[in-house]
Amino acid sequence: MTTVDFATAAEQYRAALEVHCYRMLGSVHDAEDAVQETLLRAWAAADRLEPDSNVRAWLYRIATNRCLTLIERRRRRELPVDLSPGATGDQVAWLEPHPAGNGAGPVGPEATYDATDSMTLAFVALLQHLPGRQRAALILRDVLGFNAAEAAEVLTVSVPALNSALQRARAKVAGRLPPPEGPDDEVARVAALYARAWEQGDVDAILALLDADAEYSMPPLPQWFRGHDAIRGFLLDGPLGPPGLRWRFIGVRANEQTAFGTYARADERGAYGAVALDVIRVRGGLVTEVVSFLTPEVFGRFGLPAEIAASER
Repeated sequence: MTTVDFATAAEQYRAALEVHCYRMLGSVHDAEDAVQETLLRAWAAADRLEPDSNVRAWLYRIATNRCLTLIERRRRRELPVDLSPGATGDQVAWLEPHPAGNGAGPVGPEATYDATDSMTLAFVALLQHLPGRQRAALILRDVLGFNAAEAAEVLTVSVPALNSALQRARAKVAGRLPPPEGPDDEVARVAALYARAWEQGDVDAILALLDADAEYSMPPLPQWFRGHDAIRGFLLDGPLGPPGLRWRFIGVRANEQTAFGTYARADERGAYGAVALDVIRVRGGLVTEVVSFLTPEVFGRFGLPAEIAASER
């Protein structure tokens, strides 16, 4: 492979590799570092690659091995609803939201998961509970659609060993994912009503848009709430209780789901400051889950401003 060829391949696969590493690691920051390391290692070895080599599989092998090394060294990424009882926030590595718009690249014909569904918070969070090689096998085969021989080559294992890891991973994932979201127009309608209810400070309107068993979490806080009564108590004791903050929501996409950059201000003269990135799931005309990432430092990744002038709507 010539230097020009490698530069072209790196540009072609960079975004897809970053998405792959994010699924493996649950962290945008770690994924970016893993891809950078992957491309540096690939560049150093490019002159030893045979002209007829499968460049895609070669790059994914380097990236996957880098991710497996990181998985062995670091704690898995979590969401509050998955924590063991008694866990505290300072003991946890939190799952990070991923900006939409970064293409996952080509997908083979043997993929069984939709590209959108395989980026949702629920799916990525579930992946984090699989051992590294099982996680990789599931992603390579059922998300990216590598055939068995290609996936085995990426993981440098035999096809029987690859299939064994895949079967175990499938068994652990089966039945644990929530159903897909509703139609796009339904999601958009509910999301608009939800944002309006927050901006009007209307707790009853917010609750009317939540499923009876809706879950509300706020990483990096470990506490989370389920059901109308618990969520009402949280809202009235906190963000919508007296003296009452004023809120503005800006719609974005995160993990291929509807999301909002949320902003608050305490008085008429101040600007609205960034508070959280809220990712919602809508099913059956109701919000079934809210994950409110209290990490406004990620707003830049989503093209969101740090604050909104009081006069802006």
